[in-house]
Amino acid sequence: MDKALLVYNPFSGDRGIIQKLDYIIERFQQNDVLIQPFRIMEGCGKNISRLIKEGYFKYVISSGGDGTVNFICNILMENNLSIPMGIIPAGTCNDFASILNIPPSIEECVDIILKGRTSDVDVGVVDNKTYFLSSCAGGVFVDVSFSTDGELKKSLGAFAYYLKALSEMASMKPFRVTIETEKEVFDDDILLFFILNGNQAGGFHNLMDAVYDDGLMDIVIIKDCRKIELAGILYKVISNELQSDKHVVTIRTDRCTIKSSKEIILSIDGEKGPALPVEVRFINKALKVFTA
Repeated sequence: MDKALLVYNPFSGDRGIIQKLDYIIERFQQNDVLIQPFRIMEGCGKNISRLIKEGYFKYVISSGGDGTVNFICNILMENNLSIPMGIIPAGTCNDFASILNIPPSIEECVDIILKGRTSDVDVGVVDNKTYFLSSCAGGVFVDVSFSTDGELKKSLGAFAYYLKALSEMASMKPFRVTIETEKEVFDDDILLFFILNGNQAGGFHNLMDAVYDDGLMDIVIIKDCRKIELAGILYKVISNELQSDKHVVTIRTDRCTIKSSKEIILSIDGEKGPALPVEVRFINKALKVFTA
C-alpha cells in the first residue's frame, strides 16, 4: 500500500473536517492508500518535516484554509521535499484552492487526489525564507484575515472579513512606499498593495488576469484616495473592473524590493508576516499540486 500524510486543521472554517476524517480514510484505503492523519498543533512543524522525510509518503494532503496550505508549502520548500501536495479546502476563503479550481466538496477533492493528476505551480518567497502561494499584501485591510475573531469567521465565513474591513475605513491612513523591479521604480503614497499568484485574494475573484505557472507576480497598488473613491474601487473589485480605475497601478515582474518609511506588517496567504522592507521573488513551477 502507498502511504499519504493528511495534515488537517480542526479549527478551520466551520470545523467540519473532523466529521469527515473517517470518510477520507475509508476512500483512500479503498484505493490502496494508507492515510496517516496529523492534527496541526502549535510547534508541530519539525514533527511534520521529520515525518515526511522518514515516512516514505507518496504525497501530503493539506486540509484547512490558506494558512494551512501555506504551512505545508513552507515545510516542503524549506526542506527541499519534492512530493506532491493535495488540498482539501476547509477554510474561510480558500483562495489558492479557488485559483486552481479545486472544488469545496471533500468528496470531489478526494477524487482529484486519487486520479493523480498534478500541476506545477509558482511559489513566492519573501526574503528567501517565507514562502507563499496566493498573496502577499501590505496596507489597509490586510490584517483583516488574521485579526478577525475566529468564532465570527466560523459563523459568517468570508462576510466576517468584509465587516472587519468596513470597521477600519474611518482610521485608514496612507503611507509612502517604494517598489523597485529590474525595469521600473514606483514611489508614491498608497493605501494598499497586494502581490498575486493567481486571480483571487481575500475571497475576491478575477482580480487580475494573473496565472499561477508563468513565473511572474502581479502587483496591484491602490494609491491614496478619498474614502468615497475607495468605496468605488471596492465596487470595481466586486464587478471585475479593478484595472480601469485611475487610482490603481499594476506591475508584472518576477522579483521586486518593497520599502516604506513606516512599519508596514505584511499579510502572507492571510497570515501575519514580516514588516517592510522586503525582497520578493517568484520561483517558477516550484511545487506539484493535485488538480482536476
